[in-house]
Amino acid sequence: MPARPAIWMFIGPGIVWMALAQGSGELIWWPYIIAKYGLAFLFILIPACLLQFPLTFEIARYTVLTGEGVFRGFFRLNRVYGFLLWLMFTVSFLWFGAFVTAGGTAIAALTDYPADCTRSQQTLFWASLSIFVFTVALLFAKGIYVLIEWVMKVVAVVSLIGMVLACMHPKVLAVIGQFLTGLAVPDFERMKTFDVEADAERLLTAVTFAGLGGFWTLFYSYWMKEKGAGMAAYSRRLSGFRAGETPPNATQPALPDHAPESQTRLKQWYRYVSIETLIGIVGNLATTLMTCLLAFALLHPEGLVPKGFDIAVVQSEFFAATWDNFGRILFLFIAGTFLADTWLATVDCVSRIHLDALAAMWPGFEKRNQRNWYYAIVLLLAIITSVTMQFDSPGPLILISSVIGIFGTVIYSVGLILLNYRLVNRQLPDGMRATRCGLFIFIGVTTF
Repeated sequence: MPARPAIWMFIGPGIVWMALAQGSGELIWWPYIIAKYGLAFLFILIPACLLQFPLTFEIARYTVLTGEGVFRGFFRLNRVYGFLLWLMFTVSFLWFGAFVTAGGTAIAALTDYPADCTRSQQTLFWASLSIFVFTVALLFAKGIYVLIEWVMKVVAVVSLIGMVLACMHPKVLAVIGQFLTGLAVPDFERMKTFDVEADAERLLTAVTFAGLGGFWTLFYSYWMKEKGAGMAAYSRRLSGFRAGETPPNATQPALPDHAPESQTRLKQWYRYVSIETLIGIVGNLATTLMTCLLAFALLHPEGLVPKGFDIAVVQSEFFAATWDNFGRILFLFIAGTFLADTWLATVDCVSRIHLDALAAMWPGFEKRNQRNWYYAIVLLLAIITSVTMQFDSPGPLILISSVIGIFGTVIYSVGLILLNYRLVNRQLPDGMRATRCGLFIFIGVTTF
């Protein structure tokens, strides 16, 4: 087990996790639910976010122990199970171009360009342009993960600062007490007005995807791998193996040995993973709470609900209340960038998972040039998402992906129990195996 660097010098995947989560729950579904139903369902938010900690930790733990992406582990558990999960994953991510379309709604409202087009046509123009720019960036970047981490760090910091400043408006400060009460006490009267037919999927998606959720949470494993956490220090990057000791057989996971320092170092890596995961979850929870507060203070009284091709436009009232038209422009710019960057981080990890699945099913695949295959998959996904985002406004397309991901979460959580607590645990030295306490907690999370 390699030594762990200083934690604060190694932070990264948790911030990427936080920034990617900002492109779904915070700007789309939770503001929608709060704007339409007030504080009726707000009490679910904190438990829904904290519930992701054990799941995210287990996903990262597999990579720390083996140096592999977690999808390779699902194939090691059972090839048929891995293939079916990969098939569900593939279908789920046919529509993720809808997130860049959601970002396009903000840029279209900001620029009103092309001038002779409808708002939906303007949105699709900016979405297509965003996909083109990010695809070129991925194809020419020397350090792909470094590029993504840098972009996502900027997005996370800018959005956090912007939301804090927006929350300083007197209208927002006036309802903080009522809002805090809603975090613990449900508004049963407003629950009676819930439109099940129209909003059941939206509420379920908001709860399940508080944070990342669905197949998106599996991305965390690949960010940990690229960062070199634990045994991933010996794993292969897209450009080849890392400097240092290469595992004797690159197709097999290199598990930590029974050396006395390995046990101590593993505990240090677990501490790092816990801190990194909490940065993502707590940071995301903080910004989600702020968007909910803004929606309750500014959108709910006016009956403004984000939907259709205005999905990221209505929330510009958050900043307009404080800085008038300048604030509206500022919010549209922020929303456009961090909804669009969802596509950047997603296409990267989806490509990596497809590489993992191909390597698991195709003997000798890892001897081929992984970077060229990565480029090919990125280009293919750019084409597919450019086509599928034409089918509908972003909201319904995101819901399709989300509902598939909800079922996928349950299926892969069961797989994680067998993977981490049986397959890997049996091969670890004494003192490095997972405890029954951890097992019972994770079974509870999966059941919930």
